[in-house]
Amino acid sequence: MLRIAVQSKGRLFEDTMNLLAEADIKVSASKRTLLVQSSNFPLEVLYLRDDDIPQSVAGGVADIGVVGENEYVERHEDADVVQRLGFSKCRLSLAIPKSVDYPGIEWFNGKKIATSYPFILRKFLEEKGIVADIHVITGSVEISPGIGLADGILDIVSSGSTLISNNLREVEVVMKSEALLIGNRQMSQEKREILQQMLFRFEAVRQAEDKKYVRMNAPKAKLQDIIEVLPGLKSPTIIPLADDDWCSVHTVLDQKRFWEIIGKLKELGAQGILVTPIEKMIL
Repeated sequence: MLRIAVQSKGRLFEDTMNLLAEADIKVSASKRTLLVQSSNFPLEVLYLRDDDIPQSVAGGVADIGVVGENEYVERHEDADVVQRLGFSKCRLSLAIPKSVDYPGIEWFNGKKIATSYPFILRKFLEEKGIVADIHVITGSVEISPGIGLADGILDIVSSGSTLISNNLREVEVVMKSEALLIGNRQMSQEKREILQQMLFRFEAVRQAEDKKYVRMNAPKAKLQDIIEVLPGLKSPTIIPLADDDWCSVHTVLDQKRFWEIIGKLKELGAQGILVTPIEKMIL
């Protein structure tokens, strides 16, 4: 049985549970239970605070964990990064009151900065040659300048709406962050095999992101031109139809170029174009 530590609430919790569900790993998301076992996969989920996850994985309380990169770097625990998951993206940024003129990073010399990430901030300031007073706060960092507790802050920024509502503006991005899957370095071979099964499912989900399965009727006279337009994984599937002058073409398209390619297909005479979302894709 593999044990995964997951944040007990918030955006990272929701994104992680969605990933498990898409990988067909069924887990109850009950907030009242600390440890929950999957009903169809050898996995149990341990719900923890996000800042407790790196230590729990490094210490072997959990075999693996999903944690924000910011927390992983801040806690600098002895755990491996197994995979970057690509969701729950944000950044750690320095912010100051909107009314203050900002000439550059040297503004922070001699200033007081409030943050929940003193390790990351201290390292950044040392690299920039800045000497500042770091004031550690565990919550509501953004209110610090407004109440005179600090001159600026280092905090997580996603949309920036929290900064705006507190009359702050972002002036320096210290690091970018996303969800990481981290693992205990002493994991048994049996657990590593379960982990590989889970990663295989995650990859199938990731490959299907922003992909569409497209079927269309195409005139055989234009078939080669249509094939050249399609950026398929290998080559499209061609199926004969009752009408000898037509065939059915099946392929996979990326969402980014979808409408551009569909327009070209229409120009080449493709008809009856049917588009289906892809749930999982095994390469």
